[in-house]
Amino acid sequence: MPPQSLLDVARRADEFFMKKSPIHEAMRRLARTLGEMQIPFAVAGAMAANAHGHVRTTADVDILIRSEDLARFKEQHFGLGWLAKFEGSKNFRDTVWNVNIDTLIVGQYPGDGLPKPVAFPAPEDVAEIHEDDIPFVSLKTLLELKLACGMTVSHRPRDFDDVIQLVRINDLPLDFAGSLNPYVADKFRELWQSAQIDDDY
Repeated sequence: MPPQSLLDVARRADEFFMKKSPIHEAMRRLARTLGEMQIPFAVAGAMAANAHGHVRTTADVDILIRSEDLARFKEQHFGLGWLAKFEGSKNFRDTVWNVNIDTLIVGQYPGDGLPKPVAFPAPEDVAEIHEDDIPFVSLKTLLELKLACGMTVSHRPRDFDDVIQLVRINDLPLDFAGSLNPYVADKFRELWQSAQIDDDY
């Protein structure tokens, strides 16, 4: 990789950790617009993991939203700094900040998309307000969604690693599993054990 590319990577990482990255700006811009429209939503995925203490970079923003609210947002704002990733896609792109927005539709299912005991919940039921008055999914919900996703798709090991890191950073006890959907509780207990292993050996 050319030296300039390494410098670019370092600069982008610095911007992200200082919360001044295009990803943060796109999230704030979308949050303002959805708030003005009085559309319930919550930020999920890696940006929610950041909000709950597991700081890592990401390339996009995930939001939890109802399908009818997404349709209303698209009708009013597509072509005004947001565009569909491709025709018929539920996901879209912030063309001001050049950032992808991935949507998690209420009532649909994480991971393989097949019916399971864990579904994407109504955002107003699971949202917690963090800095910039942005609603993020609660830690409990984030863990349930990441566990259900990791359990049903094999190409997303990052979801399980996020769970391990969130357990460590939030010092979650083993009995936190009892507050989770039973579908993911045993996997949480397994990953909790992994979180107790000291990496410094």
